Amino acid sequence: MPVWLEKFLPILGLLIAVGIVMRRMPKVDLGHSAEFQRRRVLNWVPLGLTYAFLYFGRYNLSAIAGELDKAGILPKAAFNEIDGLGAMVYGLGFLINGPLTDKFGGRFTMLLATAGSALANIGMALAFKDVQPSADGGTVKHSLMIMNGLNMYFQSFGAVSIVKVNAPWFHVRERGVLGGLFGILISLGLYFSYDWSLMIEKAFGYQMAFWVPSGVLFACVLVTFFLVKDSPADAGFKDFDTGDATSGQTGRMTLAQVTRTMFSQKVIWIIVAIEFCSGFLRQSVMKQYRLYAKAIGQTGFVYENWGMLLCIAGILGGVFAGFISDHVFGSRRGPVSSVLYGGLLAGTIVAMFTLGQPMLAWAVVFMSLCVIGVHGMLSGTASADFGGSKNAGVVTGIIDGFVYLGSSAQALLYSRYLPVGDAAKDPASWKVWPLWMLPFAILGLVLALTIWNARPKNSNAAAH
Repeated sequence: MPVWLEKFLPILGLLIAVGIVMRRMPKVDLGHSAEFQRRRVLNWVPLGLTYAFLYFGRYNLSAIAGELDKAGILPKAAFNEIDGLGAMVYGLGFLINGPLTDKFGGRFTMLLATAGSALANIGMALAFKDVQPSADGGTVKHSLMIMNGLNMYFQSFGAVSIVKVNAPWFHVRERGVLGGLFGILISLGLYFSYDWSLMIEKAFGYQMAFWVPSGVLFACVLVTFFLVKDSPADAGFKDFDTGDATSGQTGRMTLAQVTRTMFSQKVIWIIVAIEFCSGFLRQSVMKQYRLYAKAIGQTGFVYENWGMLLCIAGILGGVFAGFISDHVFGSRRGPVSSVLYGGLLAGTIVAMFTLGQPMLAWAVVFMSLCVIGVHGMLSGTASADFGGSKNAGVVTGIIDGFVYLGSSAQALLYSRYLPVGDAAKDPASWKVWPLWMLPFAILGLVLALTIWNARPKNSNAAAH
């Protein structure tokens, strides 16, 4: 059996099990016709898979960073500098891309995201032309700094586009499960990135880890163009009141009005702060673990199957978060985030005391389950709830922008303080890694508890 199929079978089995469970869960009946529901599936599944494959073209450099460091081509400090700048571009890009998404529609900007990222990946592939192990990585670093920054700009259209398209198709009372599905899509994207990219690199070389995602993304451009529609009306159905913050709003607000309305809500400020913490914790786990494991020589099952395990953990986290949001906490996102941040804090404490031990690997896998669930609930769902379907681009952009500012902060911090050279082989020298995660886990939990009862101000029960 091929290695890739062996790794994918557990994920496929889990997805089938999740599908069966979700079909048997109590449904939120809003009067949608069977035809409408079928067309909605045909809309969000291709869109969701396109978003997942954007991750394939975003985290592929992270997936092979440990190999590049070991080969002397790109030291981990240089990778973190590249990654930190890219995350900053991604975060700040939302200031431009959020308003553009609201103006031109999520379908158009998703096309822009996939095509732009595909071209940027070609540029990164070319950066590795004629590069040999132990070569001077200065030129590679410079080229990757530019191309990865360009890639991250186009990638920043992805999250706002998927939320913008899905918002008119789903009522607030349906979006908890939708947020769980958002987490599942992220998880699939991480699997494609971390496991496929590493397998491709080992089998065919560094360049192919970028050529293959580029080809996949060009295929996604075609799928999105032919299947995805911005709203039910664009697909021949009647638009309906989604019960979010822009219910009853006629016309479009200016960017200044959207921003003023958004930041007049205390809950938005709190969500932004929580997601900054989520960004720091998410990438601290996903991007630093493999560097740590490679440096100390602990490249066992978790290292080799990192993408698969992240995917399984994220699927479980997304389903758990979506179910308890809609069916336990009455479509509130705060309680879900609180529960998951409790898990993040517990995982961080375990990691602090298990450096050098196999248990640490499983602690960070559990943390990824929690943080992907939080991200799906807040960036993927609460942004549409509290921003409203008409302003989803701007609001999602600002919230997700802070996720990546948190990501940038961890990358730049760790590029300076993580051990290098022979010192990195000693697990004890890595104590700064979980230690820096602790205050962000505590702060995120405290903030999540403060929005336990938060709901969209203008929510109503209108149905299709």
